[in-house]
Amino acid sequence: MTLLKEFILPRVAQWFVVVFVGVTITFLIPRLSPVNPVDQAVARVTSFQTMDPEAAMRMRNTLQDLYGLQGSTFDQYVSFWKRVLKGDLGPSFSAFPTPVNEMIGNAIGWTIGLLGTSVIISWLLGILLGSLAGYFPNRLSMQVVDKLLIIVYPVPYYILALVLLMLLTYYWPVFPLVGGARGSFQFSWEYLRSLLHHSFLPALSIVIGATAFRYTMAKALTFGEKASDYVRYAELAAVPRRKILLFYVVRNTMLPQVTDLGLSLGAIFEGALVTEVVYGYPGVGSVLYNGIISADYNVIMGITLLSIVGIATASLLVDLSYPLFDPRVRYR
Repeated sequence: MTLLKEFILPRVAQWFVVVFVGVTITFLIPRLSPVNPVDQAVARVTSFQTMDPEAAMRMRNTLQDLYGLQGSTFDQYVSFWKRVLKGDLGPSFSAFPTPVNEMIGNAIGWTIGLLGTSVIISWLLGILLGSLAGYFPNRLSMQVVDKLLIIVYPVPYYILALVLLMLLTYYWPVFPLVGGARGSFQFSWEYLRSLLHHSFLPALSIVIGATAFRYTMAKALTFGEKASDYVRYAELAAVPRRKILLFYVVRNTMLPQVTDLGLSLGAIFEGALVTEVVYGYPGVGSVLYNGIISADYNVIMGITLLSIVGIATASLLVDLSYPLFDPRVRYR
């Protein structure tokens, strides 16, 4: 009961506060922009044909009502919350009348497949290599890995993406330049092979950079645990070093790394914007980019809301999982 009252309920309440504030900010920021999407839509129509001023005004009022921009800011805010609670993100400005839900739904599977796999692979590799390098720093193989990843670490991932794109699609055309797969979705080996072929380079560019970051974090945490008294005692007691590394060092460095994994998985819903644009990958990042350049408020707000809820939920789940990894939380 104490765990529920003092640990679980405050974090669930914090989740509601974070989502509420995030949704409110998402509503306000586009309305501070000098670009009015309704005026742009009317201007596009009137630029191709002459329209009666009254007809243009009726069209403008219709669009404002359709996009939830009718009435005062408070009226719009109430209407916005009603739509959010119903899961209705409205129609897209740039791809009218396609609903934003449909656009995000068509893209989210690609992004989850790409980023979900990349995050898990880079997390496992980073922990494995960082823990080995931190515990066995004098091994030649670990020194080589350390030098390579330290060189890669400060390089932005989009630079890696551009370099890989030039090397493996232009100078050495092994992988396709753009796209997520060849043909329409179907459960067949040919489609799966095409899917892996198209997603390999985008995933590789993300994995390399993310592995270097997690390697640095795991190595620093391992150094700290290696110098602790219980590890030194285990070494003096002739406990096998592999057992020390796995059950004494890695296990005690998992809390911050589980947090990193949870938040990274939560951030999947915002997409890998630059990587997806560079490779022409049909994920959420590409949809967000097109929404930004066309001032599509509904698309931008929809993806932002999805990202806020995803990260807040991931943070909540990570917090609630701490008692499973750290007994001190259960007995505090």
